[in-house]
Amino acid sequence: MKVAIMMGSPRDAEKMQGASDMLERFGIEHEVHVLSAHRNPHDVADLASRGRENGFVAFICGAGMAAHLAGVVAAHTTLPVIGVPLSGGMQDGLDSLLSTVQMPRGIPVATVAVNGSANAGILVAEMLSITDEHLEAKLAKFRVEGAR
Repeated sequence: MKVAIMMGSPRDAEKMQGASDMLERFGIEHEVHVLSAHRNPHDVADLASRGRENGFVAFICGAGMAAHLAGVVAAHTTLPVIGVPLSGGMQDGLDSLLSTVQMPRGIPVATVAVNGSANAGILVAEMLSITDEHLEAKLAKFRVEGAR
């Protein structure tokens, strides 16, 4: 059981580090992939469509500007996809927020705040805690400690 963290560019690594940090904090295995919906569309589709058979339980996708990564992943999987709109571009993240949140009916992408990768990691932990009491206890402790 692992999570795929995806980003469109290596320049996004710092903004996506919060997701890795939170998944590590909760003991959730994850892999980081740098794949662009525009430059590597076939690789993105392949990773997303083979998600279950490769042991993934969710995808966290960070992208800026047009921010198509989360939507492309969601189009190729029935696993949960969490989009992290990233700052930069013409409107410093508003453009990527709108691109990420405005998915068509039937292809949902859960969306967190601009540069909110830490919350994406926490959201995955919350989803997994539905059937994992040990993880739920870690989340409860995290909340008591002030969610830092």
